[in-house]
Amino acid sequence: MSRDSLRALVHAFYADVRRDAALAPVFDAAIGAHWETHLERMVEFWCTMMLDTRSFSGSVFGTHMQLKGVEPVHFERWMSLWYRHTAAGFEATDRKQLREKAEMIGRSLFLGFFSTPAKFIADDDGRVVVERC
Repeated sequence: MSRDSLRALVHAFYADVRRDAALAPVFDAAIGAHWETHLERMVEFWCTMMLDTRSFSGSVFGTHMQLKGVEPVHFERWMSLWYRHTAAGFEATDRKQLREKAEMIGRSLFLGFFSTPAKFIADDDGRVVVERC
């Protein structure tokens, strides 16, 4: 895994987020015309998470808790897209780590939004559903 592979992942993933009927309105309301800035922050975030660059700073939880209109389906869509985009281009151990980090973040945010723990269950096609615990 490299900075370049993470950059490609982030850009391709968020291109699909922006086209997703459920996710796009939530992200567009929060990000508006600042997508390039957001994409660069997300590259730094994932480089910090996966490569330990420590190039990202900010409150992921606090920022996301300000979003309006978030529903459990948004988590399913986000995770399904993440699974799809991490399915190729990464070694199995890297793919597993990328998914585990995303699930950890997703569980924390889900708990913050809905005051209930959750886990993410992926089928063989990479479609993810949320199961409340």
